[in-house]
Amino acid sequence: MAKIIPFKAVRPTRDKVSLVTSRSYDEYSPAELASQLDFNPFSFLHVLNPAYVNQQKIGLEKRFKLVAQKYHDFKEEDVLIKEEDPVFFLYEIQTKTQTFTGIIAGTSIEDYQNNVIKKHEDTLQYRVELFKDYLHSTGFNTEPVLITYPDDAELTSWILEKKQADSLYEFSTTKREKHILWKIETPEEISWLKHKFAAIGSVYIADGHHRSASAELLYEEDKASGNENLNYFMSFLIAESNVKIYEYNRIIRDLNGHSKEDFLALLSNEFWIKNKEQELWKPTKKFEFGMYLDNEFYSLVLKDGHSFSSVLESLDAQILYTKVLHPILGITDLRNDERIDYIPGKQSIVTIKEVIDEGEFELGFMLFPTDISEIKELADNNLIMPPKSTYIDPKFRSGLVVYEL
Repeated sequence: MAKIIPFKAVRPTRDKVSLVTSRSYDEYSPAELASQLDFNPFSFLHVLNPAYVNQQKIGLEKRFKLVAQKYHDFKEEDVLIKEEDPVFFLYEIQTKTQTFTGIIAGTSIEDYQNNVIKKHEDTLQYRVELFKDYLHSTGFNTEPVLITYPDDAELTSWILEKKQADSLYEFSTTKREKHILWKIETPEEISWLKHKFAAIGSVYIADGHHRSASAELLYEEDKASGNENLNYFMSFLIAESNVKIYEYNRIIRDLNGHSKEDFLALLSNEFWIKNKEQELWKPTKKFEFGMYLDNEFYSLVLKDGHSFSSVLESLDAQILYTKVLHPILGITDLRNDERIDYIPGKQSIVTIKEVIDEGEFELGFMLFPTDISEIKELADNNLIMPPKSTYIDPKFRSGLVVYEL
């Protein structure tokens, strides 16, 4: 049984929503960020980066307090308003190629702890504690955890019907995306949704493992306060067939002392190698890998006869690690080794070529995207993916809906 609750959301006024909401802070280039902060006084980026006006270099504790103060200012100025009653939302993101539709709700810490909300990614403790401190100091969160649920015909039909109603917001962004938000506020709709998700059973974290872990840590530290809001964290629940999973490609700074010839010879023990020369080649199925080295692309196909004892061992990201990155290139720590970096598969393969041609990196690997069934099987078996195995859409707009703690 998955428990979801409505909550008294904070959100922008209707006339300012397109000005307030922003992409995730770290998605902006320095020039884009400066432009937003210089020319848009309503951008939620002012809340997330409150020291910008004075170009201050400040400690984390002071920064968190400034975030809380700027958030309070936005509410005082009626840039942000709070719902009088608890509600759910239906949220749709339309891109040039795909439409994502899901439900914004509070999800249960107890479900997270009891593995009703299942995980497939490991977390870094320092990041979990840092975001926990952020939540504690600021008192709000605007980055929901992306959670998938098994496709359900009745729920899909209800969503299609709900989309015929008048929306609360409808706006476009400079990235040519259209965003639509509907409020779910009647007692009948709220009760129906709660019972529907209670019947669904297990749900799966797609993106936001650190955010959910931080919410749990905050709950454990402060649960004696009796604050009911700490018992839940904000999530964006979406049907598993409606998420888009991209790979994370790898770029490596050097060949670990090997010559190009020796490196290719070592690879040939495990892979069939074909030189694709200048063809921008990327894998089309599992157990295939693309490689860019010395101005040429290669296809690598895992040789026959492989057998795996678990879904983790059969993941392409894990195969690349166990067959190449660790034994040949000497990379043991995928999170912290400075010799490796990652490029989301959403970016063009040309990006990998350009980065390597610039000379800072020597080698690139392109992977085939992980399937949702693999993610679910990992989570069901309490197995953890290698770091940076998936890049998952959709991405939520900061400042669109806020969950107050």
